[in-house]
Order: sequence, then structure tokens, then C-alpha cells
Amino acid sequence: MKRIFVLPLIAAGFFLNAQTIGNSPYAAFGIGDVKYDNTTDISAMGGISTAYIWDFNNNFNFSNPAANKNLELTTLKIEGSNENNFFKSNNDNLSVTKHSSYLSNVTIAFPISNKVKFGLGYQPYSSKKYTVLTSEVLATGTKQASLYRGEGSLSTVQAALSYQITPEFAFGLRSNFFFGNLYDINEVTFSGAELINGYETKNKVKTFNFTLGSAYQKKLENDKKFTLGATYTFGNTGQMETRYINSTYYYSAGETKNNESIIEEKYSEDKNLIPMEFSLGAGYGKDAKWFVGTQVDYKKGETIQFLGKPFVNDNSYKIAAGGWYLPNYNNFRNYFSRVTYRYGAYYEKGNLAFNGTNINQFAITGGMTLPFENKSASRMSGIDLGLELGKRGTLDNNLVRQNFINLKIGINFADKWFNKRLYD
Repeated sequence: MKRIFVLPLIAAGFFLNAQTIGNSPYAAFGIGDVKYDNTTDISAMGGISTAYIWDFNNNFNFSNPAANKNLELTTLKIEGSNENNFFKSNNDNLSVTKHSSYLSNVTIAFPISNKVKFGLGYQPYSSKKYTVLTSEVLATGTKQASLYRGEGSLSTVQAALSYQITPEFAFGLRSNFFFGNLYDINEVTFSGAELINGYETKNKVKTFNFTLGSAYQKKLENDKKFTLGATYTFGNTGQMETRYINSTYYYSAGETKNNESIIEEKYSEDKNLIPMEFSLGAGYGKDAKWFVGTQVDYKKGETIQFLGKPFVNDNSYKIAAGGWYLPNYNNFRNYFSRVTYRYGAYYEKGNLAFNGTNINQFAITGGMTLPFENKSASRMSGIDLGLELGKRGTLDNNLVRQNFINLKIGINFADKWFNKRLYD
């Protein structure tokens, strides 16, 4: 089935779409471009989150639900992303720019007790939007035209709970409910033919999975800290309903199918949509001053029905490093001394491969957290800013190289919302 994925197809016709989430041509395969677990502060540090325990009390880590020992305030976070992609292919020297902006995160988190912390949130998980149009003249002289189209998105609602077993060790659990629809179709027609042959796949997703997390932080001399973290995400407990139809028809005005004749129809249920994931991280820093960390992520390949046949994504892994620096959070005379500066980089061996060529990705990242008020960092609300510069894919074998500049912004409101008043 991968014969249709020789990427001159993508280079030839993908760039006809309007702006949307999932602008990458590689979103055509599997469940689309994954946008998940990529909040502004974590993204600005190369994606490190597994061993990231924020030193102050105004931020919740959903990626590792165990890494929230310092949360003491109720936090409400709203984030948005702006993606700018620059595509190039040696196939006809195509060069195209595409943009998209979307709401990427809405969360609320608060402490239930000194040991128990809770968070609830919404994030888009993945999205696809592509159109590929190709044509060729067969040996018989007949002209064949093929149109590949796809669209849809998956979203998730997540709930996370953290429990501090000892001052140094914590355990966490996150549940995720995924929902949405994915649609793909391949339409083939020939010169002189009255009918179109369509191969259509519709995936309806309603499924759960769970992430277990653990975090260990040891205090050392001179306010230094050493942190370890690990997460494991189980496979699905729900299902994906897939309907495949192979039919012939023609279009009338308004793109309505007429005289549809079904050649083949299949219905199946699958639990292998969202893969198993594992992450291990380590970090070292000085309390309220600086932090540096690294982590390795592993994701098992998943299988999805695509145009009537299974499409298998490869196993993938990601290596990331990054951290933050805060000059002096109590210097109220100099605003920029209370700004947190973030930095990072990552390399990802992707889950797609064509003609023996892997579609890999790497990027450098940066950002900052700007406090709203003239208060100490331990009580501040603020604005998170993130920047990601990177590359995905290659020009080899007529593939598509995707350079990208992604901007992220988040607003974090933090305060004591649920405390009882002692005095009026």
C-alpha cells in the first residue's frame, strides 16, 4: 500500500489547501500531525518534561503527573500556537509557505492537599488536512488522474492526579479521553471514463488511555537539586470504528455523488490507534536559579486503516535537552532579572519512512516567562513565550523538506482560589 506514498504525489498537489492545523504534508499518513503534550514552557525547553519539577508554586506538569510537588496555587492556563512552514521539493522545484494558528491548551490545576495535586485540561491531539492531485499518461495512451484528500482531527480531555509519597518521591496518574473523526479518500478516473472510482476510509475515535508517572528529587548541598522522572503510557482501552467503501460514481453540481455503486465495503474496530509510550529523564539545578535536563522518549508504532489496507507507522524515539535560567526573582528594581529564560533542542527519529528514507526532525528552541506583577516568582501570574526553529524531512528521493518556525504564547493566572477566609 505504500506505493501511493512516493512523495512526488505530495509535492505535486498538497499545497492547494486552506490554512488549518496539520499543514505538513506528512500529516496525510496515520493519524496526522501530533500536537500533544507540548505546552509553551516545556516546548521552549526542547520538550523536556519527565524530570521537570518547577521550583515555584504556580505551574502544573501534565506530561509527568508526578512532577508537581511544589504546586500551591490554583493555575488557569490558556495557550495558542502559530505555525509557519516552508516546504521545498526537488520535484518541479516546488517551494511553498503555509501558516496556521490555533488554540493549543486550556487547563486548570490546584492543590487538594499538601500531598495531592489535581489538573484538568483540553488539548488538540492531532490533525490532518491535505489534497494531492497527480496525473500520468499510461502506456496505452490513456490519461489517469488521482486525487488524494484527507481531513479531520483528534482532541483529548485529560485529568491528572499527583501524590507525594515522601518528600523526595511522588507518583502520578493521568487519564486521557480521545475523540474525533479522520477521513481519507483516493479518487481515480481515466480520460473518456464517465465514472470515478473512490476508495474512502472514515475513522471514528472514542478511546481512553492512561499515563503513569514517577518523580524523584534529591536536595544536595548549596541549594542544588537532582531530579529523575519516568512515565509510561498504556495503549488504548477504547476503540476506533473504521468504515471502508470502494465504489464508483460521478459528481453533479455541489459535489453530490450520483449513481453510486458499492464494489466493496468493510467495517472494523481497532484498539491500536494511540500507541504505547515510555519516557525517562534526568535533571540538575540550583533552587530558584537554574535548571538543565535531558530525556529520551520512545513511541511504539501504531497501525491505522488507510484506504482499505493497514498502514503501519514505525517505532520512533526522541532525544531532548534543555533548561531554564532565572537571574534574580527577588530583584524588584530590574524587571528582566525576574524573567525566566528557557532554552533547548531535540532530535526525533520519526515514525515515517519512504523508499528506505526516514522522515526525521530536529529543532532548537527558546523562550521566556514574563511575570505580570511586581511580586516574587513564587506568587506570580505571567505570560509564557516560546519559539521553535527546525527541519523535518529531506530532499532526497524526491521527498519534501519542511522548515518551520513555530511561535507559542500562554497566559498563566495563578492565585489562591479555594482557601477559606479567616477574616472579612
